[in-house]
Amino acid sequence: MTIKVDHIHGERITVSAGGVDLLSYVYRPDPEPYESRKPYVHPLRTLSGRLVSGYRPNDHRWHKGLQMTASHLSGQNFWGGHSYLGPDQGYRRVPERVGSMRHDGFAGLTATDERLTLAEDLTWVANDGAEWAGERRGLTVHAVDEAAGSWALDWSIRLTNLRDEPLRFGSPTTAGREMAGYTGLQWRGPRDLTGGTVFGPDGPDGPDGAEGQEALMGTQGPWLAFSGTHDDVDAASTLVFAHAPENLDPERAVHGSHWFVRSTPIPTVAFSWAFFEEFALPPGDAFAFRYRVLVADGAWDRERVASALAELSW
Repeated sequence: MTIKVDHIHGERITVSAGGVDLLSYVYRPDPEPYESRKPYVHPLRTLSGRLVSGYRPNDHRWHKGLQMTASHLSGQNFWGGHSYLGPDQGYRRVPERVGSMRHDGFAGLTATDERLTLAEDLTWVANDGAEWAGERRGLTVHAVDEAAGSWALDWSIRLTNLRDEPLRFGSPTTAGREMAGYTGLQWRGPRDLTGGTVFGPDGPDGPDGAEGQEALMGTQGPWLAFSGTHDDVDAASTLVFAHAPENLDPERAVHGSHWFVRSTPIPTVAFSWAFFEEFALPPGDAFAFRYRVLVADGAWDRERVASALAELSW
């Protein structure tokens, strides 16, 4: 299935197929600094046009589709919104903690009928204007399969510490909040996917809804799927979040990754790179992760997810 790429320079890149805008990668920052201004993907849609991302929901205005985040980074908040300050203080509005990710330019952008590949340079900037980290980000849209009703988005990050002291990555859980280890690449779904089915690769059928999020929250695994039914139309969609093999290899990964997932009260998934424990990145050092998000029409089951992922090479 042929894709089409439109680039509004200085604002966004949109990829479409069959007359449907599958995604827009927005790199012009939104105006509110408290929401941690940074690039994001929204809208995100299935091949049939079902919306599977949420933008500035009323419960968390800083949730924007699919975006790279760091909720706790050496005392700064690159997630957006209130900062968790520990069990005694809870969440507080601390604007001086909220950082941003600056788009510096595209190092490469290649589009064919079947694939879009881009490389982007960004700088992570603390609230006081200090440049803390340099990022090379990669996005690839591929595997657009009309027969299967699915397509894939690959997202990579290589982050280098620009400071003269270690960068310390954590989460609300490392700061004292139980089972709230969100940080890293995060997806926020639309409100109609609330209460959807959550499952991983293990088990014959797998728990769904709230049971699924409780069973999988804080666990490790190669992939996690989220399936839900839309309002207005008789249709379901499934998103599959998958790690590249090296992400889960203790010899190659900077730190162990765990799933942060909620089906209720909000639909969200994050590839958390610092769920239970902090890790430090020394000055001048870098780490890298690669992720895949498979976007599909229909309520896929475990067997279908596993089969689709097996057909896609890294």
